[in-house]
Amino acid sequence: MAGKRGKPEDIVLKLRQVDVLQGQGMAISDAVRQIGITEPTYYRWRKQYGGMNRDQLKRLKELETENQRLRRAVSDLTLDSEAQAAIGPRTMASERRACRTLGQHRSTRAAGFPAAHRTRNG
Repeated sequence: MAGKRGKPEDIVLKLRQVDVLQGQGMAISDAVRQIGITEPTYYRWRKQYGGMNRDQLKRLKELETENQRLRRAVSDLTLDSEAQAAIGPRTMASERRACRTLGQHRSTRAAGFPAAHRTRNG
């Protein structure tokens, strides 16, 4: 049975509580049991969040969010660059040919490609 996932702020607070209880002379196994977690969870949290305060945790979240955004931007630019390289710098190619060259289905057009013309005499 899966337990509930704690917020990082709550995890840091619980790690501090264990440190206080341990400083009062309580064994780690008793301290973690008192705050309501298991020993493996405590050691996993300590490895991941040990020594962090709330400001550092907030900064970590911001950096992770920015990292996700930048990864998406790089992947989009890489796809556009590959499309340009496959088509050629000045060659006009049809959408069908460009997608076939890249191994993409036409319904997954990259941004920047014009919509396909559906009629010939139009």
